[in-house]
Amino acid sequence: MNLAKIIDGKAIAANLRQNIIKDVLELKSSKNIIPGLAVILVGDNPASKLYVRNKITACKKVGIKLFEFYPEANVSEVELIKLINSLNENKEIHGILVQLPLPDHINSMNIINAIDPRKDVDGFTATNLGKLVTEQDCFVPCTPQGCLILIKSIIDKLDGLNALVVGRSNIVGKPMLHVLIQNNCTVTLAHSHTKNLPLLCKQADILVVAVGSSNLIKGDWIKPGSTVIDVGINYTADNKITGDVDFKEAAHYAGAISPVPGGAGPMTVTCLLKNTLKSALYSAL
Repeated sequence: MNLAKIIDGKAIAANLRQNIIKDVLELKSSKNIIPGLAVILVGDNPASKLYVRNKITACKKVGIKLFEFYPEANVSEVELIKLINSLNENKEIHGILVQLPLPDHINSMNIINAIDPRKDVDGFTATNLGKLVTEQDCFVPCTPQGCLILIKSIIDKLDGLNALVVGRSNIVGKPMLHVLIQNNCTVTLAHSHTKNLPLLCKQADILVVAVGSSNLIKGDWIKPGSTVIDVGINYTADNKITGDVDFKEAAHYAGAISPVPGGAGPMTVTCLLKNTLKSALYSAL
């Protein structure tokens, strides 16, 4: 049995970033506009600090200007919204990113929806998600956007293919459903209450898994020749990163599979850069 093709998210992201660098330079030379991204990290969650550091590094490499804010973990919701309102008014800032999760005393949706939808480069506000569902121009959430690029690196035409999304978060699962529908897939959304998940997996030409459960999807659940995108990030007892798909098993069944790490992660960060550039371009119109 042939092993699956590994979908190299790092390489695909690197190619996209070269184009972003060119577009950032063009915008600066033609309109004297430098794309600006405000990053807000509340508290000192170690995983969040790592994600933010990666995003900041990526922004600097492509020429996006950073505005960094690090409120204490006990910051009030009112204070955080006041900060966001000031960033909404700042013309140098084209995108606002609030790193999730937030402390328990803060309502995340109140914070997200305080962001001006025109600066919501994560694509998490009700406005942008509503526009995604109704197929209007919007900021598509970064992970689903990146997953689609990975899928299209393997499959030219998605029309009529059966797709299964495992996970129903507002950040990945639900927007991924609509991204695939808009590419003419027949889409099923599975979650923790879904019955007979292995059977659904075996019917899927495209499988996107984003639940945060290490090695949940077994190799013999996967339809031979299918394309598998693993969004999960889980840590083992010895602090190694694993996905939601049993990679070693799945590689004997899938036609193509994204690894963890090195698959969806780099694409998520790159699509954040794309969305920030898009916002800056809108400001130039």
